[in-house]
Amino acid sequence: MVSRRIVAAGKFIGVLAVLGLFLHFGTLFVSTRYGTSGQTGIFSIWGGSLAASPKYGGGNDSGGGENNSYSPDGAKPVKAALVALVRNDDLYGLRKTIRELEDRWNGKHNYPYILLNDKPFTEKFKRGVRDLTRAKVEFGMLEPESWGYPEWIDQNKAREERESARYIKGHSESYRFMCRFQSGFIHKHPLLQDLDYYWRIEPDVHYYCDVDYDPFMLMKNNGYKYGWNIAPTEYEPTVRTLWNATETFMLKHPDLIPKDNLLDWVRDDQGHYTRCHFWSNFEIVDLSFYRSKEYQMFFDHLDRAGGFFYERWGDAPIHSLAVAMFLSKKQVHYFDDIGYYHPAMSHCPAGSKESGKCVCDPREGWANGFSCAKRWRKM
Repeated sequence: MVSRRIVAAGKFIGVLAVLGLFLHFGTLFVSTRYGTSGQTGIFSIWGGSLAASPKYGGGNDSGGGENNSYSPDGAKPVKAALVALVRNDDLYGLRKTIRELEDRWNGKHNYPYILLNDKPFTEKFKRGVRDLTRAKVEFGMLEPESWGYPEWIDQNKAREERESARYIKGHSESYRFMCRFQSGFIHKHPLLQDLDYYWRIEPDVHYYCDVDYDPFMLMKNNGYKYGWNIAPTEYEPTVRTLWNATETFMLKHPDLIPKDNLLDWVRDDQGHYTRCHFWSNFEIVDLSFYRSKEYQMFFDHLDRAGGFFYERWGDAPIHSLAVAMFLSKKQVHYFDDIGYYHPAMSHCPAGSKESGKCVCDPREGWANGFSCAKRWRKM
């Protein structure tokens, strides 16, 4: 009886030994065939994705997809966060957004979330967000000077504009407060003071693609200052005098405008405003750009002009005009590989219905066919 057990155990050990040798020599063979190290295993063959490319954040300083630098409590390879301005009643919409971000990307990277509100967040809201992520989540309130009317605004004139407006969000006072905050104050909030980059997120959006690299490292490694995804034209009644105000600024400060700028994207051959802009509900930004002297001077100039309230200047055209004036094309990145939906508009990378890491229908994600996106690709 004992001898049978010994024989059976010997056979089992022999089988294990044969399997071990097979895996060992198999790994050596495929590592030689595909140029892998042979020490990271067979699966490294299929790991040669964008994540491994230095351009997309790979290399020794990237942290890698499983590196400890991406642990929830660890220091990240880039000082960055996902940032949203929301209200307590946005909980469901924001939970949907965060669920997709975690599944598509941040579950592997654990960059923190910073959520801002003009009112205190409820405990229900905080719990509902923290349930979805291992990453650090911080909640903050807006500072009084960043939300509301500056002292030089004629509030009667502002009210008359709201009452007579015939465009989307035209009657909203708080929407104008939001546009002013996103244009000139979000990067100054104390919770963002230690960040080098931010990725703006919104409630009720969709991310169609698995992102297998670190967009923040992509920005850093390539010297990009601004990243965008959708570029429509702005509705003319909301920006009736914005281009005039911008031209006045450029005439006053020609020394701030570099020669290799992007102004031809926002003005046509006759010098007229194209109203092209980057839709800022998706933007990834090197915050040194918004903190720069020239950006602050431009915002102050526009803020004094009053167009946030006497019209309905949005943060998207203001960010875009600043990009066009102060940056070159090599400093701006088009994230056309990230499928994205925001109510009313969508971007779907070509071929995503049949293959690839995105699942969407390009016929429904038509933002890459906008005239402004085409204009960008031709530059």
